[in-house]
Amino acid sequence: KDSDAEDAVEQLFLVVVAIDFGTTSSGYAYSFTKEPECIHVMRRWEGGDPGVSNQKTPTTILLTPERKFHSFGYAARDFYHDLDPTESKHWLYFEKFKMKLHTTGNLTMETDLTAANGKKVKALEIFAYALQFFKEQALKELSDQGGSDFENTEVRWVITVPAIWKQPAKQFMRQAAYKAGMASPENPEQLIIALEPEAASIYCRKLRLHQMIDLSSRAPVNGYSPSDTIGTGFTQAKEHVRRNRQSRTFLVENVIGEIWSELEEGSDRYIVVDSGGGTVDITVHQIRLPEGHLKELYKATGGPYGSLGVDYEFEKLLCKIFGEDFIEQFKIKRPAAWVDLMIAFESRKRAAAPDRTNPLNITLPFSFIDYYKKFRGHSVEHALRKSNVDFVKWSSQGMLRMSPDAMNALFKPTIDQIIQHLSDVFDKPEVTNVKFLFLVGGFAESPLLQQAVQSAFGSRCRVIIPQDVGLTILKGAVLFGLDPAVIKVRRSPLTYGVGVLNRFVEGKHPPEKLLIKDGTRWCTDVFDKFISADQSVALGETVTRSYTPAKPSQLVIVINIYSSEQDNVSFITESGVKKCGTLRLDLTGTDTSVPNRREIKTLMQFGDTEIKAMAIDVATSKSVKVGIDFLNY
Repeated sequence: KDSDAEDAVEQLFLVVVAIDFGTTSSGYAYSFTKEPECIHVMRRWEGGDPGVSNQKTPTTILLTPERKFHSFGYAARDFYHDLDPTESKHWLYFEKFKMKLHTTGNLTMETDLTAANGKKVKALEIFAYALQFFKEQALKELSDQGGSDFENTEVRWVITVPAIWKQPAKQFMRQAAYKAGMASPENPEQLIIALEPEAASIYCRKLRLHQMIDLSSRAPVNGYSPSDTIGTGFTQAKEHVRRNRQSRTFLVENVIGEIWSELEEGSDRYIVVDSGGGTVDITVHQIRLPEGHLKELYKATGGPYGSLGVDYEFEKLLCKIFGEDFIEQFKIKRPAAWVDLMIAFESRKRAAAPDRTNPLNITLPFSFIDYYKKFRGHSVEHALRKSNVDFVKWSSQGMLRMSPDAMNALFKPTIDQIIQHLSDVFDKPEVTNVKFLFLVGGFAESPLLQQAVQSAFGSRCRVIIPQDVGLTILKGAVLFGLDPAVIKVRRSPLTYGVGVLNRFVEGKHPPEKLLIKDGTRWCTDVFDKFISADQSVALGETVTRSYTPAKPSQLVIVINIYSSEQDNVSFITESGVKKCGTLRLDLTGTDTSVPNRREIKTLMQFGDTEIKAMAIDVATSKSVKVGIDFLNY
């Protein structure tokens, strides 16, 4: 019966559009529900950088001095850059702002972001503007393609987020999407939040042999003979793909790729390492044949080890050479030139490779050289000579000349953290028999990261990189939107529960928790556990509890939800237990004349990408309005 209802819902949407909202770059792709095997990646964008392939656009946004949306992506960057410095300081330019949702401990609807000129704007507004921009671009492309106006109601939207994000950040993304008009609280099914490494995993299941590069074998890549370095095989493969593909449509065969025939049913696992601009996200999956459903074997882990770490090291290097005081001032006084410098660094960063011997040149913007002279009274060249940073030289063409070792050193801290984290995951008892490691995400294009992962884990499993590795998540997110039930079992990242009163038991309960009410002895602050950290939960599996209002006349029950990273929690007052949200039952409009002791049965779902809840008044079997909130509590 259930599946029929599902099918009815699915038919309403003509198209699934997935948005990969990344830290450094973003993009969208779509597929019509009538031909799910075709995934179309968004059309080419204007602008673009040398040395950076253009399927996605930078996650940058520009607001006018009046705080109205102006532009997004390359357009925002170029416009901001062309403004006169006197004018540009009034405009609000944001980049790499997605990390704020990961790093803010107490995220709320009021959390601020800081623009390049130091002014603050509500994060929710910025995220909503960005999503609205993608919504409009996608609807316009769909309308142009179909020759008639495409309505938002015909689209199911999918937005990707890192799996290691906590519930508040996922809910924040959903609120921003509502604000952007993609879906609404009345129609929440129109938007699905997908987890980035899960999306990658779904796509990797479909990979055919010619669509990936196996680092462990020096097998010919796409019919090219093996070459000694990973890097060149990779570029040739890319060229080959580019020639074959003027179109942006990818065919995904409705099969499980042949690589999976090597997996032994039930025992073999694979790891997906999604390394992007901001975070690295690691999931361990097992594939269940024949239908190819996925089961998560260990809770998602990871951390802020994205390629941004490399930019940060470069910034530290500049501070070491030119002084932190100067760099801080330069960023505030010449924000557009700072952006320029980081773009120049980005293209050289992409040229870093393990076997590189010739130096990498980074052009310093004229205003950097000029402003430095004004600030310090001596030249940039002088600063370099004086700084004892011996592997960075000044070249007469006005460039910083970095030896390959100097560049590799900037990558090292970030790559070391990724390798360390992966080693920890491999050491977990749940993580045995790993057959494949899929390296995906934008940072996976880096030959330095590829080599580090291959040399650390190549003896334990096959390290595989899908082609078009930066689009893997995007394509997987579309597949997820077409069939969200493909991931059947997940693991809860935290222990969740609520605080309740239990009858006091002598000897079992600590005396300081005793509360006497109307002659009855109660134990307070008891943690009633819904689900344990790392417990496996099937899709659609629910946790049921019944609650009774304290007074019959009570119309709203608010129950605090607590979480902990620990497994065995007895009381909500223990260390490490945090209040993380509320469950709110709204009993208005339900029949209060029924029995004295009402019972509200609450069902919570933990097996999806977001936690959901529903509630029923047992006496009348009517459903009760329920909200589960991790942001505004």
